Amino acid sequence: MNLVLTVLEIVSPVFLLALVGFTWVKTGHEYRLEFVTKLTMTLSVPALIFTALVKADIEPAALTALSFAAVAAYAGVTLAAYLAVKLFKLDSRTFLAPLIFGNTGNLGLPLALFAFGETGLSYAVVVFAVMALWSFTFGVYVTAGGGSPAKAFKEPLVWATALGALFLWQGWTLPKFAMNTLELLGQVAIPIMLITLGVAVARLHPHGLGRAGIIAVAKVILCAGIAALAGRYFHLDPIAFAVLVVQIATPVAVTSYMLAEKYGADSDAVAALVVASTLLSVLYLPILLAIVI
Repeated sequence: MNLVLTVLEIVSPVFLLALVGFTWVKTGHEYRLEFVTKLTMTLSVPALIFTALVKADIEPAALTALSFAAVAAYAGVTLAAYLAVKLFKLDSRTFLAPLIFGNTGNLGLPLALFAFGETGLSYAVVVFAVMALWSFTFGVYVTAGGGSPAKAFKEPLVWATALGALFLWQGWTLPKFAMNTLELLGQVAIPIMLITLGVAVARLHPHGLGRAGIIAVAKVILCAGIAALAGRYFHLDPIAFAVLVVQIATPVAVTSYMLAEKYGADSDAVAALVVASTLLSVLYLPILLAIVI
């Protein structure tokens, strides 16, 4: 019973804040999704990543091991997703990126914070950064049918991760006023990302939810299994292992829909995957957390 209550305490704020965003839009209020997304991804999330790494009371070797495990996990998920897409004759531009990339930002970071505290958040930003780098390169390339890998290095969160890792490695910090400013800016990220998730889901117009639900279940099993294997291989500590599994098993990211819409893939099919996997996550994330906690 205590475990059930603990898991509910972790996941309830996540889904309640997403429900706030969903209800906000459904009741006719304005929400400028593009502006808010750009604000968080350009300012707030990089600040959150940088300060989480600078403040992290974690051995650099542990973060290095997690980085390698995350890279290995995403490599395994990418290969498995590619084979699945080919085997079931699905359109690569539409389905490959959604099968690989989960919502490690809007959903994964808050879950890690609520479940494992600041230590979990520090681990989670590493997994998020690996995902973002792969998404901005390979993900864009697949969905668009081409693209430049250099795009990833124009993203502020990539530089925030690199600087945060450097500061952590060297034991550096910033003056108190600068850290306080960045921490305040970073605190905006968690609630805004969750509300934005609810807004995005409310505005999607999915078709074919039945097939999307089957694909979403397969994605969870695939991602969680491969992440667990990678975590065991690199001998991650219990918190790092749990964060890796939960992060990689998060539902399909809304950014997958945005990329499909932008580059002319089947955005309706991706919308169905986002909605189906997000709704299913209400059920499977508590179960997954109960297993790894």
